Amino acid sequence: MQRLTLAGRLIITAVIIAALYFGIRYFTGGKLGTDTPAATTESPSIPGSTAPAAGSTDAATGSADNASATTATPAAFTYEAPQPVNGKLKGVVELGASGFNSFIVRIDGQKNWKLEKAEFGNSLVIENMASDADVRAGLKSYIGKMLDYGVAGRDIHFVVSSGAIKAENTGKIIKALKSLNYVVNTVTPEKEGVLALRSVLPPSYADQAFVMDIGSGNTKISWLSGGQPKSLETYGAKYFQNSTDDATVAADVKAKAGQVPAELRQTCFIIGGVPFELAKQVRKGEERYTVLSAPDAYKLDNAKSKAGLNIYRAAAEATGAKQFVFDWDANFTIGYLLTLPSN
Repeated sequence: MQRLTLAGRLIITAVIIAALYFGIRYFTGGKLGTDTPAATTESPSIPGSTAPAAGSTDAATGSADNASATTATPAAFTYEAPQPVNGKLKGVVELGASGFNSFIVRIDGQKNWKLEKAEFGNSLVIENMASDADVRAGLKSYIGKMLDYGVAGRDIHFVVSSGAIKAENTGKIIKALKSLNYVVNTVTPEKEGVLALRSVLPPSYADQAFVMDIGSGNTKISWLSGGQPKSLETYGAKYFQNSTDDATVAADVKAKAGQVPAELRQTCFIIGGVPFELAKQVRKGEERYTVLSAPDAYKLDNAKSKAGLNIYRAAAEATGAKQFVFDWDANFTIGYLLTLPSN
């Protein structure tokens, strides 16, 4: 062995190493090197894959999928109101608890209607800051714009909301209207609710829905019972100005909304200033009907909006309605126009 060449020694060493390798494999069942799993390149879309889908995270650290679900906007409301045929233009000016609003609509003989133009202003009525001159100037402006649009003078009407009637300055405004030779129509809360129902509730939903109008001075909840309108009044979105607490308002809203028959609680058609603010956050394009998000989805920062949200939440809890649908065109004063003779 001492005289073995270097090459011979290398050959012997290689043989020994090979023998050791195959011997170990024999006794370990051929599993040498298979304890560590290979990294997978399986696609997350392939069934059986344990890799997380794109855009998601582990539930323990907060799921992106869950986050998108809670912030997703509600589905669109697909109902389409019938359009008027050979309709006539009519105008109405609403004196509300928070401002003057004007609407021009086209109405046909079957009472199908379409909103042609709407304008919202601020009369500062309830804040007691409007002078006689302010009122007259504002009314003349509204009237002039309607005349320019093509509405005949005799087809322009004025309606004072039930909330505005309670305001200190309303008498001054009614006086200004009469000085301009216009008739002023006043409504009770019950009548206002009935008119809102007339304007907002689609005939095909008469047996499965109710209506809520959240105004500044009061809220009206209405529905059809045996073909006849039923209307109840509760607090408006400015209740905080009278130092009324949220719990008191919520309890009264729940008591009134709880009277809506069970079969009419599928859908609530909702209008009013605060619902308008809520609908703006989730509206899709120029759709007429917008399904509001759940009350807890909204984060509001002003007192009136928070108060209106409290009313909305109470009604939702009391009725369990599956959807609250805001109508961008409807208004109780349009309901008033719909009660007038077709001429």
